[in-house]
Amino acid sequence: MKLLNLLFFAFISLHLYAVDYQPVTEERLVQPEPGNWLMYRRTYDSHGFSPLNEINAENVEQLKPVWSFSTGLREGHQAPPIVNDGYMFITTPNNHLIALDARSGEQIWRYIRELPDDQSQMHPTNRGVALFGDLVFMATADCYVVALDAKSGELVWETEIEDYASGYYMTLAPLVAEGKVMVGVSGGEWGIRGFIAGLDAKTGKEHWKTYTIPAPGEPGSESWPGDSWKTGGVPVWVTGSYDPRLKVAYWGTGNGGPWMGDVRPGDNLYSTSLLALDVGTGKIKDHHQYHWNDSWDWDEVSAPLLIDYKRDSRTISGLIHPGRNGYLWFLERNSDGIEFVDANPYVKQNVFTSIDPETGRPTYDEARTPGTGEGKGASFCPSHWGGKDWPPAAYNPETRLIYIPANDNVCAFFQGGDIEYREGREFMGMEKLELQLHEDAKDYIGELQAWNVDTAEKVWSYKFEHHNWGPVLATAGDLVFMGGTNDRYFRAFHAKTGKLLWEQRTNSGITGVPSTYTIDGKQYVAVLAGWGVDAEREQAEFKRLGIATRSVPQGGVLWVFAL
Repeated sequence: MKLLNLLFFAFISLHLYAVDYQPVTEERLVQPEPGNWLMYRRTYDSHGFSPLNEINAENVEQLKPVWSFSTGLREGHQAPPIVNDGYMFITTPNNHLIALDARSGEQIWRYIRELPDDQSQMHPTNRGVALFGDLVFMATADCYVVALDAKSGELVWETEIEDYASGYYMTLAPLVAEGKVMVGVSGGEWGIRGFIAGLDAKTGKEHWKTYTIPAPGEPGSESWPGDSWKTGGVPVWVTGSYDPRLKVAYWGTGNGGPWMGDVRPGDNLYSTSLLALDVGTGKIKDHHQYHWNDSWDWDEVSAPLLIDYKRDSRTISGLIHPGRNGYLWFLERNSDGIEFVDANPYVKQNVFTSIDPETGRPTYDEARTPGTGEGKGASFCPSHWGGKDWPPAAYNPETRLIYIPANDNVCAFFQGGDIEYREGREFMGMEKLELQLHEDAKDYIGELQAWNVDTAEKVWSYKFEHHNWGPVLATAGDLVFMGGTNDRYFRAFHAKTGKLLWEQRTNSGITGVPSTYTIDGKQYVAVLAGWGVDAEREQAEFKRLGIATRSVPQGGVLWVFAL
């Protein structure tokens, strides 16, 4: 009866919404129309930039909410609204996938994934969908990829990626390229062995699976002692970038497990790294490890932005990454792999004592490196939530500025404890964890920073009293949009100066990725509000320290704005 009811409402919704659905081709993904937002960051290069400029620095103060949609769910709503010619797709915690009329907000259909009762997620969220052909793809918490008919919501195929009972789950938006749906697994705190998988977009058949931890005999295996490679974590939390010319996808990886590096001595490849994968075969072409033997939970999972920048008289085909470790990394991509160019801190960082100018390998202050056992604890900056956590930065090719949602002046204390691996159970080995504030935290914590990619210099910053968990959208209208603060505001800044131009309070804190699109020539800006997950956890820590005492209400609402 439940299935019949769902099919009935899907049938009614479909007939109420008769607009044709335009299939998403490889050509459209490579060069999307200005008015559509077809993937996680709109373009394969992960710029998070839109060429639309009807809404601009001169008129943004006239921006008003034009419709909203309540998801009916709690926890962190982090997905971008994906738009294809009037169809909008959003995902929510607990794996609801909702298709909406992008003009009016009317629901067309809703797919609800029935998750196992015995599943335990450390990060109950979902970061969106991918589109290809007539299908819409979602990676699920029970570790499946599902493909739905974009017009009806009917399930076309589903493929199990791994066994959720072993600690695997997925939160990222899939990446589609060369007819393959690519996903990575979460679960670095549960003793998994991370990987990225590539599936056939039409059938769901697995083409390849590339592990982020090498097995014995594979390159890099010597960096894992004993059997630690079997449970070493190295998750993939966030959608990768893609270079269609090289046919290479670039993925960031997370922490090793357990958290303390002294229980797994070695570099622990390919943790906290950038991987360059051949999309056709899944083969690792090269890597860059941002920092080795991580003991600070500095996941480096954000995808690098593919930006061509200048150094001296040379133009570099670049990879730019604002690291969770507090450094802004400039790398070079080419047909042979990845080369280090330079890196410098963009927030206070007291762990690295130097960076090798040839390789980019950091040297550590041992007093700032936590370990396992009494007396082995250490304080370090930035905290485990990093100079920038998962929320993506954005880049405007017209201003030549990259916009970073940063957090400064927050540090942490770690001390590890002994732990035994048990399948499907937490495998962190953390005995003591405390958030600490630098003395400069009295001035600010959160920031929106703008850096010139050609000079590697900070051009401006806008500071917030408390923490910032806001993904960034840049537009050709000389605007930068961002939420992320616990006062529940969504804001627009001048892209060249950082001046605050507009703000709108919403129902909840915003950790959703903003997007913008046009319908019938009219520009809209859309973002999901819905506080939760790590933003809420850090809020609780600040409350314990006696700051950030306001409560942030939960509840997912999609907000859409226009002039």
